[in-house]
Amino acid sequence: MVRNRTKKYRGTHYGRGMKAGRGKGKKGGSGMAGLGKHKWIWMVKYDPLHYGGKGFTSHHFSRSRPVITLGQLENSISDLKDRGFISQTGEVLEIDLKTAGYGKLLGSGTFSLKARIVVPKATEKALSKISAIGSTVELDE
Repeated sequence: MVRNRTKKYRGTHYGRGMKAGRGKGKKGGSGMAGLGKHKWIWMVKYDPLHYGGKGFTSHHFSRSRPVITLGQLENSISDLKDRGFISQTGEVLEIDLKTAGYGKLLGSGTFSLKARIVVPKATEKALSKISAIGSTVELDE
């Protein structure tokens, strides 16, 4: 019976007509063997992240808030007013940079308007320039 089945499938890849068809032959190694050599194309096609290569993963929460300079603030007064972050009481503008999404006020540029500015952080240069023109800065973290 075994001899007849062997002869029946000889010459095909289905039966046991070839020596390499026995056991684990003709598969190029077991498991992940050869991925860097003769199974390279398979790995590139079906497992492209095998060796990593997606960069670093940051596991801590970081929230960076943008900064604005005094010059940028003066140039964007009308835009901030349209979006509702500036209100006017008398001659003084009330500018709320905290709710506008800014985290820090920097001192470069010029600012010439009377204003009360609410911002989480400000540099010493910005504070001195603002106080020189008679405006105030409220640091609100």
